[in-house]
Amino acid sequence: MIHPQRIHSLNTFRPAEGCVVYWMQRDQRVEDNWAMLYAREQALETGQPVQVVFCLVPGFLGATIRQYGFMLRGLQEVERLLERKGIPFSLLTGQPGTVIPGYLLEVKAGLLVTDFNPLKISMQWQREVSAAIHIPFVEVDAHNILPCRTVSDKLEYAAFTLRKKVERQLPEFLTDFPLLMPQSAQVSRHPDMKTAWDDVYRALKVDRSVPEVDWITPGETAASAGLSDFLANRLEGYATDRNIPEKRGQSDLSPWLHFGHLSARRVAWEVQRSKADAGSKMAFLEELIVRRELSDNFCLHNPQYDTVAGFQPWARGTLDKHHSDAREFHYTPEQFEQAATHDDLWNAAQREMTVTGKMHGFMRMYWAKKILEWTVSPEEAMAVAIYLNDRYQLDGRDPNGYAGIAWAIGGTHDRPWGEREIFGMIRYMNYKGCLRKFDVRKYISLHE
Repeated sequence: MIHPQRIHSLNTFRPAEGCVVYWMQRDQRVEDNWAMLYAREQALETGQPVQVVFCLVPGFLGATIRQYGFMLRGLQEVERLLERKGIPFSLLTGQPGTVIPGYLLEVKAGLLVTDFNPLKISMQWQREVSAAIHIPFVEVDAHNILPCRTVSDKLEYAAFTLRKKVERQLPEFLTDFPLLMPQSAQVSRHPDMKTAWDDVYRALKVDRSVPEVDWITPGETAASAGLSDFLANRLEGYATDRNIPEKRGQSDLSPWLHFGHLSARRVAWEVQRSKADAGSKMAFLEELIVRRELSDNFCLHNPQYDTVAGFQPWARGTLDKHHSDAREFHYTPEQFEQAATHDDLWNAAQREMTVTGKMHGFMRMYWAKKILEWTVSPEEAMAVAIYLNDRYQLDGRDPNGYAGIAWAIGGTHDRPWGEREIFGMIRYMNYKGCLRKFDVRKYISLHE
C-alpha cells in the first residue's frame, strides 16, 4: 500500500475506464519505485492493464550525449525488466504536452501516473499535459524518502529547519518496498515490437563533443552493485574520508540517484542496516536525506532557484554592495571551460569534471566560489557555473546542483559571514584553506 501522502492529484477528473499509464520521468527503474507500484496497484484494483511510457525530449537543459547516452542505456534495461513482468514499455520522442496526450488517446487510458520533479521545466510539462487530457492525472513522489510536498509546505531557510521535520516524520516513511507484481497479459500498441535503441541513439540531435564516460555503468542492476560496493568498502570511515578530494571516500552514487536508477530510500535502508561506524552512517544519511531533500524543497518553493533573484534578501544586498569591487582576475566562459585559469587547483577540479562527469563534493564548493570571484557579477557567475555543471556533470540539471551553486555563490541555506571584497558576507574559500585540509598537490596530479 502506497503512503497516501506520496500521492498528489494534478487534476480533478473522476476515475475513467481504461488502462493505467505510468509516465516515467525522474525515476527510471522498475523495482523500489513507488510511482510504478502505485500504477500497478491501481491497475489491479480496477482489473485493467498497466503500461509504461517514457517521453524523450530533444534538447533538455543543455544535456549532451554524455547524459543522454547514460539515460538511454538505463532505459534499455527498464524495458528488459518490464518485459519480464509482462508490462509493456513505449518510448516516445517529442514535447510531452503534445505526445503524451496523443498516446493516452491511442491506448484508451483511464489513469495517468507520473513522478514528482520540482524543476520548472518538469512542472511545465505536467501543466501542459494536464490541460490536454480528461482523465485523472496523479503525481507520486518516488524520488524522496519523505515526500517533498509533505515534509514541508514552505521554503526552508536552512538545513537545521528541515532537519527537525525530517527527524519527526522519517520513521513513518522509511519502510521497505514490496516487489512489483507481474502482469499476466501484455496490452500495448505494438505488443511484438521492442524499441530500436541503436536507431534512437543515432537519431539524437544533441551535442556529441562531450564524450560519454566508462567508469560507471547505467541501470538499476549496476546501481545495486554500486551500492553494495560502497557499503562494503567506503561507508566505514565516510565521516572523515568524504572530505578528502584526493581519496575515493565518497559514495559515487549520485549519477544513479539523479537518473532514478537507484532509490534513495533503498540506500538509506541498507545504510541503516550496515555494520559501519555510527558516525559515518549519520554523516552519510544527513547528506542523503536532509541535504538532498532540502534541495528539492528549494526548487519546489523557489521558482528562481537558478538565478540571483532566488537568493535570500541579505545575500542579494551584500552582493549588490560589492558589485563594483575590483577583480584581480577575470575569465571568460571559454577560459573557465578550458580550465585556463591561474589556479592549478581550480583547473584540476574543472578537468576532473570534464573528463569523468563528476567532481568531488568539496571541490564543487571551491570551484563555484572562485567563479564568483573571477567574473564581473553574481549573475554571470551563476550562468557560468550552471552551464558548466549541466554540460559536464552526469548529475547535472538536478536540484542538488542548483542548490549547491546557489549556496556557494548566494549563501542559500547558509548564514552571513565576515564581510570582505567581492563576496560581501557570503562564505569565502581560498587556496590556503585547501592546503590545510587535504593534499592539494596529489589531487592536482590525479587530474593533470
